[in-house]
Amino acid sequence: MSREAPPRWVVVGNGANRRVRMFAEAARAAGLRPPRVVEWREVLSGAGHDFAPDELVRLDSPGEDPVLDEMLRGVREPARVEGSARWYSGWLRAVRSLRGGIRLDDPDELGVLFDKRLCHARLAGSGVPVPDSPTSGAGSAVRDWSEVRALMRAGGLPRVFVKIAHGSSASGVLAVETAGGGCVQATTSVELTGDGRLYNSLRVRKYTDEREIAAIVDRLAPDGLHIERWLPKAALGGRVADLRVVVIAGRATHAVVRTARAPMTNLHLGGTRGDLDEVRGRAGEHWVRALSICEEAAACFPGTLCVGVDLLPAIGWRRFAVGEVNAFGDLLPGSTGLPEGPAAGLDTYTAQILAAHRKYGPETSGDRELVSAGSQL
Repeated sequence: MSREAPPRWVVVGNGANRRVRMFAEAARAAGLRPPRVVEWREVLSGAGHDFAPDELVRLDSPGEDPVLDEMLRGVREPARVEGSARWYSGWLRAVRSLRGGIRLDDPDELGVLFDKRLCHARLAGSGVPVPDSPTSGAGSAVRDWSEVRALMRAGGLPRVFVKIAHGSSASGVLAVETAGGGCVQATTSVELTGDGRLYNSLRVRKYTDEREIAAIVDRLAPDGLHIERWLPKAALGGRVADLRVVVIAGRATHAVVRTARAPMTNLHLGGTRGDLDEVRGRAGEHWVRALSICEEAAACFPGTLCVGVDLLPAIGWRRFAVGEVNAFGDLLPGSTGLPEGPAAGLDTYTAQILAAHRKYGPETSGDRELVSAGSQL
């Protein structure tokens, strides 16, 4: 792309979604033309899409669209949990049908990011601290609950998270803990109906009947399962805490603290935002290491401009591990960049625009105003 002309942006997403709307608002604030929007429905229904050589192509989440969800998962009820393996294969085919342009999300890397087993293996192979996992990497199919229990015993894992390999937003996640005498308990947002169907719920519940736990896991297993050691996490205000750290162009730029009484801290499941300044104070000199771990995780995906890293702080705020790396982890409404970072004062979308412009094209006058307001991207 010529560095004499301002970049032309294209967003592949759901045009009515707030993610696309917020990015378009950031582009206008930077003095750019509104991004051209290519609908995921269009991509899935046709023969892909072609982009001009000078277009910056940003992929956004295909979520929050019931019609698209049915196209990808083959399930009419959006709240149903099953169908994630079909979603994964169908969406990757759609991603690979996009042609041309300057891609800010590498298709092969997306294939790893959306498979928790592959992502764990890539992080572990690069020395990024992650929870122990008996399902790390390819070829680790788990067929049912009995195999989960066997892997837990063999690995000395009394407490684990069982996740569907291609899930997001805590869909299909079970926090499983065992005790002496064969007792087992699972904490999850999955609702098991009387006829054996599984639904995502906004209420986190506990299952103590192993037959019910087995029924849930057995139903999820065909979509692929990933198992990780359940690490004890640090607390804040009497609630467990973790962080979502956004990394843009290799630098940790934004962070939010998430706290909850349940093992899952997702905000839609009752989690709340915590005080980042308090976390920084508790971590002290270890805060720098926490951010560097997130940057090391992002470096495993050099062809992807922006990722969101779920960082797990150990009790005491001195050690950290990476739980997941999210391709679409930049939705942090109301959050601005870390004061010591390269996106101070900026939202995640503006920070990405400036990072891409620095790499691929000249700054616009709007860019320069934003830079002078607090960014050095």
